[in-house]
Amino acid sequence: MEKVPMTAAGCARLEDELKTLKTVERPAIIRAIAEAREHGDLSENAEYHAAREKQSFIEGRIKLLESTISCADIIDISKFKGSSTIKFGATVTLYDEEIDEELTYQIVGAEEADLKHGKLSLTAPISRALMGKKVGDSIEVVTPKGKRVYDVIAVDYR
Repeated sequence: MEKVPMTAAGCARLEDELKTLKTVERPAIIRAIAEAREHGDLSENAEYHAAREKQSFIEGRIKLLESTISCADIIDISKFKGSSTIKFGATVTLYDEEIDEELTYQIVGAEEADLKHGKLSLTAPISRALMGKKVGDSIEVVTPKGKRVYDVIAVDYR
């Protein structure tokens, strides 16, 4: 299987989610299915069908997480500390002239990406454009809102 680049913190979050699904969510849904069965005719039992659907989702998520974790290639970003070049794991501060705002993102693996929390996937167009750049460089990225230009103002490996 193909290795999935990931930070140690991202892998830990996935492991926590997997543990919760196995120790809390799975047993709870098994109890909910058992309760729904007690209500009689399963063909018209909405609670039963909803619980089975949720069980299917939980089992699918467990399989995905187990697969992802088993293929994880944990990148130790502390070894890049002090580097001025943008690599995987870098926390990058950009300046967007168009909106006159600073934006800060950490470049992480696809499975741990969360834009609301400043975690940008390695495969995102901005991340790909940033790879190998340094403070003072500018990048041009085509986004759904059109062409954007960003200036790199800081690079950190936290």
